[in-house]
Amino acid sequence: MLFDAVLLQSFGGPEGPEQVRPFLENVTRGRNVPAERLDDVAEHYLHFGGVSPINAINRALVDQLRAHTGLPVYFGNRNWEPYLADTVAAMGADGVRRAAVFTTSAWGGYSSCRQYVDDLAQARHSAGADAPELVKLRHYFDHPLFVALFAEAVGAAAATLPAALREQARLVFTAHSIPVAAESWCGDRLYARQVAHAARLVAAAAGRLDHDLVWQSRSGPPQMPWLEPDVGDHLAALAAAGTAAVIVCPIGFVADHIEVVWDLDHELADQARELDVAYARAATPGADPRFAQLAAELIAELRDGRAPVRVAAPDPVPLYGQSRDGQPCTPACHR
Repeated sequence: MLFDAVLLQSFGGPEGPEQVRPFLENVTRGRNVPAERLDDVAEHYLHFGGVSPINAINRALVDQLRAHTGLPVYFGNRNWEPYLADTVAAMGADGVRRAAVFTTSAWGGYSSCRQYVDDLAQARHSAGADAPELVKLRHYFDHPLFVALFAEAVGAAAATLPAALREQARLVFTAHSIPVAAESWCGDRLYARQVAHAARLVAAAAGRLDHDLVWQSRSGPPQMPWLEPDVGDHLAALAAAGTAAVIVCPIGFVADHIEVVWDLDHELADQARELDVAYARAATPGADPRFAQLAAELIAELRDGRAPVRVAAPDPVPLYGQSRDGQPCTPACHR
C-alpha cells in the first residue's frame, strides 16, 4: 500500500482567549453540558493565556513527520482550526490520492479511535469526488518506541525527586477517564485493557514493576459511572498509607493537553504539596523525533506488508476488538 501524503489528525485546541469558549462549545456540542461547567473549564485554559500546548506540539510534529517520511504532511483537527474537513479538501485540491493518517491517540475505544474514523469519513464526504483515500494507521500503544519514550520519561522524572526517595517512589499511570458505558463500543473495556497493558510494558521497561493505574479529567453528571479510581483520590489514599513520593506518568496522552498541564502540573501537584508527598510528572512524547519515527514505521508496515512490531509480552486478555455494531475501527487498526 503506497501513500503520497501523511495526515496528522488531532483533537485541536484554542490559541487565544477569544477562542476558548467557542472551542469548548465545539467539543461539547450535543452533550447538554451546563454553561457553568464550560465556564469552569474555560478558566483552566485562561490560566495559560487561552492557549493549549497541543497546537505548538503538533506543528513541530508535522515537521518531524515530514523529515521521517519524506512525504507531504497535512494537519487537521476535530474541534478547532485547522479543521479536518478543510484539510482534506485541500489535500484533494493538491492531488493527493491516498494518505496515511497518524492520529494523536494510541488507543482503541470510541472517543479515542472510532470517533476519529467517523471524522475522516465525514471529511471525505464533504470533500466530494476529489477526496483522497484516508488510511488510519493502527493503534500503537504497544509499539517499542511508544514504550521506550514513556519509560525514559519515567526515569527522567524519578531523577528530579530527592535522591533518598527515588527508589521508593510509587509509579502511578493516568489516562483520561471515560463513561463506563462508552467501553461497550469496541469490545469489553478495550480502552481500559489497552491502557493497562501499556502501563505494564512501560513499568517493566522502566524497572518499576509495581505500579498503579488511575484515571483523570472526568466530567458529566455525578450519577453517571466513569472509569475509576480518580487520580486525586488515589494520591490521597497513597499519602494516608504513608507513601512519601510519587511519579505520575500520563500514559493516556501522547502530548501535553490542558488536562495534563492543569490537572496534573497544577491541581495534582498542589495536592501533593499539601499532603507532603514528593511529586514528579513524566513527560509525554510530544514532538520527540522518535515519535515521528514511530509513525514512519507504522506507515512502512502497510507499505511493505510487514507484520506489526509490538513489544512482546504475554497478556491474558485480547487487546483488539470490534465495535458494538460488529465492525473494527479500521482494518489497519486491528491488524
